[in-house]
Amino acid sequence: MSLTIRRAQPGDAAIVLELIRGLARYEKLEHELVATAAEIEASLFSSNPRAFCEIAEWQGETAGFALWFYNYSTFLGCHGIYLEDLFVKESQRGHGIGQALLGHLAQRCVNERLGRLEWSVLDWNEPAIGFYEKQGAVLRREWIGCRLTGEALEALANA
Repeated sequence: MSLTIRRAQPGDAAIVLELIRGLARYEKLEHELVATAAEIEASLFSSNPRAFCEIAEWQGETAGFALWFYNYSTFLGCHGIYLEDLFVKESQRGHGIGQALLGHLAQRCVNERLGRLEWSVLDWNEPAIGFYEKQGAVLRREWIGCRLTGEALEALANA
C-alpha cells in the first residue's frame, strides 16, 4: 500500500478545486459550485486560515481530500473538528483512503484533545452512510441542518 496523507500547501488550490468538483458531480450538486481556485487559495493559505485541507495520494497520484475546520461545543466546553468535505476519486476507492483520511482527522482530535469529529451526509447516499457507520459514526437523525445563503442571509443581516 502506497498511501500518503499530507496537508494541502500553497499552489494546491487547483487540485483541491478539482476534488471539490468531483464531489459536487458525485452529489449531483455541480450546478452549485461557484468557488474558484483563487478563492480556495485565499481560504486555505491566508495568514490566518479558517479552513484546512488534507490531500490523500495513492501511489503518487492525487486520490482524495478532507476539508475541515475547527468548531466548538458549548456542552463539552472544548473545540472539535467539522469535516466539511470528504471525497475519494471513484477510480481510487477500495484502498482504505477514506478510512485513512477519517483516521487522520480522528488522530488530530486525540492529539489536540478535541471533543469530537462531526460531519453531515446526504440522506440518499447509502454507500457513504454505510461506510460511516462501519467506522463507528452515529447518525444524528433528530438534528436538521439549517442554512442561510444569498438573499435570505442578506435580509437577516439587514433586519
